[in-house]
Amino acid sequence: MDLNTVVEVRDGRRPGPWRPGDGWLGGGTYLFSEPQPHLRRLIDLSRMGWTPLQRLPDGSLEIAATCTITQLSRRARAMDDPAAPLFEQCCRSFLASFKIWNLATVGGNLCNALPAGPMISLSAALDGSCLLIAQDGSTRRVHVADFVTGAGRKILAEGELLRSVTLPARALASRTAFRQVSLYGLGRSGALVIGCVDPVDGSFALTVTAATVRPYRLWFPLPPRARELHAALARTVPDDAWFDDIHGLPAWRRHMAFRLAEEIRRELEEGTPS
Repeated sequence: MDLNTVVEVRDGRRPGPWRPGDGWLGGGTYLFSEPQPHLRRLIDLSRMGWTPLQRLPDGSLEIAATCTITQLSRRARAMDDPAAPLFEQCCRSFLASFKIWNLATVGGNLCNALPAGPMISLSAALDGSCLLIAQDGSTRRVHVADFVTGAGRKILAEGELLRSVTLPARALASRTAFRQVSLYGLGRSGALVIGCVDPVDGSFALTVTAATVRPYRLWFPLPPRARELHAALARTVPDDAWFDDIHGLPAWRRHMAFRLAEEIRRELEEGTPS
């Protein structure tokens, strides 16, 4: 779609003052999918030269905001981390064509802050943190689970940039279980639930996305019993946090999230060494 209100595209490598009507351009798969009447200028990040994925000295994985879904999927296939299968499972939750995979970015998916954003699901489940850069060059880190605050809402300040997402080595070594459900065979995720068991202390984390307006990550020092997990979910996710749109009613999303959470609990409990 033509964005007929945009009068300028600036190379992101050239610093300049932020002004009203500016917007960051990554892959553009969402940006060019519908009118953006508030935009007057795009700041193009495609030539920033950021390494898509890199291992840091402490074993964590840094994913650049401009990393495409194709790049993430290819790299994950070569990873030997126990949590590596989760990357492909979340990539496949896009249910998008190869053309979208080649352009859509990890950062764009997070910044759109849609409940069904699978990169939000992946990075929140693996305890990821966002590196944010303000216009004055200052930086801050925020957990992905806190970065998205509602459907289409995130904590980015005016002109602030999502530079990368870092997944800790300990999370990458976790045992994981994945569940996703849609109303239709090729529909948008109605509920996406991920469980992780920590390789060091055996703690259990459950992350609920798509069914809710923002990600919810529950942590237990030990794998919970069914009743404990049910009670924690009911206590943590408010009644008004279950998402409501044509892809699923709140009651159905809540029911499926609880059901998938129990399936995950059982799967990971059965895989616990005796």
